[in-house]
Amino acid sequence: MVGKNILIVDDEAPIREMIAVALEMAGYECLEAENSQQAHAIIVDRRPDLILLDWMLPGTSGIELARRLKRDELTSDIPIIMLTAKGEEDNKIQGLEVGADDYITKPFSPRELVARLKAVLRRAGPSDSEGPIEVGGLLLDPISHRVTIDGTPAEMGPTEYRLLQFFMTHQERAYTRGQLLDQVWGGNVYVEERTVDVHIRRLRKALGEVYENLVQTVRGTGYRFSSKS
Repeated sequence: MVGKNILIVDDEAPIREMIAVALEMAGYECLEAENSQQAHAIIVDRRPDLILLDWMLPGTSGIELARRLKRDELTSDIPIIMLTAKGEEDNKIQGLEVGADDYITKPFSPRELVARLKAVLRRAGPSDSEGPIEVGGLLLDPISHRVTIDGTPAEMGPTEYRLLQFFMTHQERAYTRGQLLDQVWGGNVYVEERTVDVHIRRLRKALGEVYENLVQTVRGTGYRFSSKS
């Protein structure tokens, strides 16, 4: 993880400075932007490894920038952690739905921020699994980190990829949300169980009508990956 470039996007200089100090002490290199336009220019030019993005920004909001980045194939795989004073549940879900990988509410401790940042980078990192896995026309190749559906590339975020990889290597067994958090999120205690539901919904959408039913809801338990109806 050491030497990773982290882009801090916040319009308040003291907050950017506080975050930068904490991250640099943890061995990261920091880039800074005070608005979405500045941030986008840096993202295109420098390709940061992760973006810490404030929800409330002057001009184009952080949530709009996140939506734009996740729609563009050149930037869609860059992990995003939303930073915001908005603590309500619906705002958390909205942030995750546009493609954010995690969500941290101000005020937060530097230790918590670094722990969550490490967890997101770990999830987005290359997999150590070996050969490709195939179920029908659904193919996951851990070497190239690609998923194809009937030969056509499927677009999905790093967390959905990890979730699908876990499911495809652990078929026919029901897992609780807590077990999925431990296995896919690396035991990151800060992530809420509701987050699993958001990513399951996004994974099903990425799989499309033909394959979304492979991810089955198990009432009273959680989820199961199965080719059996």
